[in-house]
This record gives sequence, C-alpha cells and structure tokens, in this order.
Amino acid sequence: MEKEQEIAKLVNVLRKTSRMAQQSSWSGSEEETRAYTVAQYNRVLSRLSELDDTVNTVFQPLADDDALSVVAMACRQLAAYFEDEIKHAGSPWGKIYGAAFDNDSFKEFWKDSAKEIEDLGEFIRENIETWANNRKSASENESTS
Repeated sequence: MEKEQEIAKLVNVLRKTSRMAQQSSWSGSEEETRAYTVAQYNRVLSRLSELDDTVNTVFQPLADDDALSVVAMACRQLAAYFEDEIKHAGSPWGKIYGAAFDNDSFKEFWKDSAKEIEDLGEFIRENIETWANNRKSASENESTS
C-alpha cells in the first residue's frame, strides 16, 4: 500500500477512535472502552512512527489509565499532525472527513424546507427562555430534595 494512502487510512481510524472515546466518556461506559481505545491509539501511533520517524519527537504512547477525554484529544492531535499530507481529491469540503454533499439535492431540500426551518428557528428563539427557566427550576428542586 502506498505510504500516503496508508496515512490517510490511519488518520481515519484516529478520527473514529476519537469519536468513540468521546461518546463513551459521555455515556458513562469509560471502564469498558478505555483499554481498547488506548491500545488502538498506541497501535496507530506505532505504525505512524514507522512511516514518519518525526512523530516520536512530538507524540508519545498513552498510559493504560488515561481518561477517554485524553484519548479523544490525543487522537485528534495526531490526526491533525498529518492533515496536510492527506489529499482531498476534488472534495468541495476540503479537509472535512466523512462528508458528502450533493448541491442539487440540497437546493431541492432548501426550496422545500426553508420556511419550516425558519419557523423552527423562530420557535426556538421564542421559547428558549421558558425552557431554560423550567430546567433551572427542576435542577433546584432536585438539589433541595
């Protein structure tokens, strides 16, 4: 496999691992996923170090007990290190990964739905204060109980 193509694949793995780590952290399943995500990051780092020996001067392996938020951040930083090397052949989105955009479909969607989206935005603006006050009241009631 060509070096450039392998780097692009490994960066994709880093991005997915970062998302998985962040979601697991939010959902409270940190214990179940920490070992896997740390090991995955360390394997990718090891392979990228073989492909580019300058990586070891900036990045180091993660410890087994690092939090998932640290794993997510490390994955994003390591992926960012290689962004300039990844080609974005003809992508109108540049460096946005995993995104596809069809201009004609979006124009059709916007033509059909613009008013509804505008109405939704207006509804949110009109009701956000009430929602925030209700949430605050509920939170205060829980803390006094």
